[in-house]
Amino acid sequence: MENAQVHERVSNGVAEKEDVVTPWTITRVNDTGIDYDELIKKFGSSKIDDELLAKFEKITGKKPHHFLRRGIFFSHRDMHTILNLYEQGQYFYLYMSREPSMMHLGHLIPFMFCKWLQDIFDVPLVIQLTDDEKGTWETVKVEDAIKLAYTNARDIIACGFNPKKTFIFFNVEHIEINPAFYQNMIRIGKYVVLNQVKSILDFGNTGSIAKGAFPLMQVVPAISSTFPFIFKDTKVPCLIPCLIDEDQYFCMMRDVTPRLGYPKPALLHAIFFPALQGCKTKISASDNNTAIFLTDTAKQIKNKINKYAFSGGQATVEEHRRLGGNCEVDISYQWLRFFLEDDERLKQIRKDYTSGEILTGELKKELIDVLQRLVAKHQEAKSKVTDEVIKQFMIPRDLGFVSKTK
Repeated sequence: MENAQVHERVSNGVAEKEDVVTPWTITRVNDTGIDYDELIKKFGSSKIDDELLAKFEKITGKKPHHFLRRGIFFSHRDMHTILNLYEQGQYFYLYMSREPSMMHLGHLIPFMFCKWLQDIFDVPLVIQLTDDEKGTWETVKVEDAIKLAYTNARDIIACGFNPKKTFIFFNVEHIEINPAFYQNMIRIGKYVVLNQVKSILDFGNTGSIAKGAFPLMQVVPAISSTFPFIFKDTKVPCLIPCLIDEDQYFCMMRDVTPRLGYPKPALLHAIFFPALQGCKTKISASDNNTAIFLTDTAKQIKNKINKYAFSGGQATVEEHRRLGGNCEVDISYQWLRFFLEDDERLKQIRKDYTSGEILTGELKKELIDVLQRLVAKHQEAKSKVTDEVIKQFMIPRDLGFVSKTK
């Protein structure tokens, strides 16, 4: 396999606790969150460095997205290959997946980035909503998972994807109408051993066979022959923007694809979006106060940030003016890294907070203003996404893909 899950580090003969990252388990050791440089070493991926950013700009003619410039998307597999192919006039396609749930701001991150990728490269995008995953792993009826998927589709479409180049599908429905989907699952499944799946999902012999089968559903969209109505060429490269915890699914796929004669999927990995309570905590669907949800009002956003956003400030105003704040743990600053696009403004905020010139309350107000505008804009766009619009995105159809020349 391309990567291995490591749960402890041995230093001078002593086992030390360290971060654990799997698709279903995320454990942080430090207050600043995951050590992503260490994660790159464990997973065997490559860091998104200045050389790759310069190549992005040279080939696309566009300044890299602030998610790339700030290390929010921090790691990759074979992105150089994708850029080389594009420079030679060969297109690729984008693939994303999402388990249906109540959507919060963190869920928007990969979709905002993927929208930018689609715009600058002008390529097709397939979006998988894993209603089967929701029904398998949680105590949710499949019928309810499908309804939730439709709600998520509305939020996803509101991000502004090109309807002529975007196909959205739900696993439960799509597998019934697209024989190629299940056929490719069989082809891939023949080369995946059970122990590999158990390692990916981090469960023992008590895991259900439904859970064990799910990784095949997750990875099969990463080969173009799964969508014969979009691609006549069965060997179109695929680029997958995703959170780093999904990497293990696609490393399994990257082991298999050469044996089937398909290109390995390339990946761009994002860091985790922290909960309001701090970088060491995680957002919980059962605690509405850990995140800003896409249905929150301006008043709810203000109240949540003021009450729950973990502060990197000092205990008193006097101490803060003297010692300054810690941007590495302050959630208002960390969230501004995601959502404030102006680099110079962010740089100034960091300088002023670190020096003690601005207080935590002022920093929170800056974040509140940014989030209220963002969520209001999203809610307005979502209000225009009708059932008919969703239906159009879900029709299996030709997306105008041209395989060889731009």
